[in-house]
Order: sequence, then structure tokens, then C-alpha cells
Amino acid sequence: METALVIGGTRFIGRHVVEDLRDHGYDVTIFNRGNHDNPFADEDVTHIQGDRTDTTDLKTAALSAKPDLVVDCVAYKPGEVETAVEVFADVDAYVYISSGSAYGTEEIPKRENDTELCDCTPEQATDDSPESYGARKAEGDRIIAQAAEDGVNAMSVRPCIVYGPYDYTERLDYWLDRVEHHDRVLVPGDGTNIWHRAYAEDVASALRVVGEEGEAGEAYNVGDRRLVTLEEMLEVIAEAMDTEVEVVHAGERELAAAGLAPTDFILYREYPHVLDTAKLADLGWESTPVPEAMARTVAEHRESDRDGSEHDPGREAEERVLGVLDTI
Repeated sequence: METALVIGGTRFIGRHVVEDLRDHGYDVTIFNRGNHDNPFADEDVTHIQGDRTDTTDLKTAALSAKPDLVVDCVAYKPGEVETAVEVFADVDAYVYISSGSAYGTEEIPKRENDTELCDCTPEQATDDSPESYGARKAEGDRIIAQAAEDGVNAMSVRPCIVYGPYDYTERLDYWLDRVEHHDRVLVPGDGTNIWHRAYAEDVASALRVVGEEGEAGEAYNVGDRRLVTLEEMLEVIAEAMDTEVEVVHAGERELAAAGLAPTDFILYREYPHVLDTAKLADLGWESTPVPEAMARTVAEHRESDRDGSEHDPGREAEERVLGVLDTI
């Protein structure tokens, strides 16, 4: 394959996808509405402006780009996936970004061919709320499987929580900012909770590898091959920042004293979320070592103006909890 069309392509995961494809010799075209700055405006990346929810725009992009590989970064509703597999039915490979949220059962680990997916009602299929996100992604996976039965070389990639440079969600930036500016960082629980994370560059390479080597109709989990707990993540961040941090644990009772709950802290999850990534590794995919991935993430964070403040439970409240803990 020589040509690639990335639907999306200018923000977080899509930006990494474009960079990875270019690094591997692809002639890349991006297709989006042009609502965000294009980091590839001065480079040899073709930009087609249009709305992916408009079938005519999508067909125009297909005819113009003539892609061998299509990577769909912004299919958020089942109807969008249905249209895409029809428009790109004749490409060498169509790869849909699904999500680990598509799994409807809590088990450890979650495996592509074993773990049950979320159901999706007609109402959820057209909803925009975060509550229906997993259901919508799961329905997209089912559409991919059906398209493969109809002869389309379509596949899914299911990332867990993604982190890395350019992350506009600022989920990790909150913790990066805490470690950078505070000696003591409050962590809910005992620090051992696990929410599997995936480095953005690895998600990008997974999408390419699946497009090149994957099997039609199959889904592939992607996440760091080494899982770290929330406390270990802060230690990795501190090492990347060449600093030290004291992690202070707080239970529900101590947090409640300041009007906080464990779920007020971003990237905290009570039940472990772990994806089995062996299926993807069997295709030849490899993940970046966590310390290396975090070092790159820290470097870009320091150059950005992101601080994760939208996820901040409030430093004053945290200080009250720390004060309570100091008296115990």
C-alpha cells in the first residue's frame, strides 16, 4: 500500500497517525472540516475539507485521494461507520478506531473474541452523550464484522485510555502539572488502581499495522504492554521530570472530609480495566517502553499551555485532605 486517507488527522490520535504513515513511506491525505489548525499545512500532506457526516463529501474525498488504506479517527456513531464501509468498500484496508469502552463486561483482561460487547439501542446509536460512547463504538465494531462478511477488508482497533503529545483532553496533563508543581500529590485509594493506558504513537502504529497485516472483520486491542498503577504512573512522571514526588493516599472517608470522592480524580477507576494486547502483538506490533513514552509526553507537555485544570478537583480541597492525614 502506498496511499493513505486519514479521516480526522490534525489533532491528537489523528496527528500521530499522519506522522506514523509518513514515516513509513505513505502518501497521506487528510479529510476533515478544517475547524482546527493543520499542523501539516506546510508539509507534503494533502488536505481535503469536508464533513464526514456528509456522504457526498466522503465520496469526493475517496475519489480525490484514491487511498489504498483508510484510517477513520472520527467515526463516533454507527451510521457513520455504515456509510464509510460502503464508500470505501473497494480500498485495500479500512481501519476504524473503536475503543476499550466497547466492552460491556468487567473482566480481567478483556479479550477481543471472548469479552462481551456493549449493547446499543437505537436511541444510543444517535446520541452524543459520553454515557452512550461505549455502546456506539461497540455497534461500530459489529458493523465492521458484517462488512467483512460482505467482502470489505474492514478492521477495528480498540485503544484503552490514550496519552501522549498533543492530548487536547488534558487527562494526563492534570497529573503532569501536579507532579511538576507540588512535592506532595494526593492519590485516591491505595494507589494500586489500574486503568490500562495506551501511548498515542503506539496507537498510531497499531492502526497502520492492522491495516497492513490484520484480518478482515477482526478487532485488535491496543495498550501499553507494561501496565502501571496510578502511583507507579506518578513515579514514572517524576523520573521523566527529573524530580521527586511524595504520593499521599487518601480513602473515601478522608476525601469526604473535603467534599471529594475518588472519582473526582481523573484516571481513577475502581475496577481494573485491562486489555489483552497479544492479538495485536502477533501481527508484529510493538509498544514503546513506558519511561520513554512518558519522557516524550513530558517534553511536549512542557512546551504546551495545557495544565489539566478542567479536571482539577481543587488544590485547596486536596490541601485540607493532606492536613487531615497529617494529624492521623
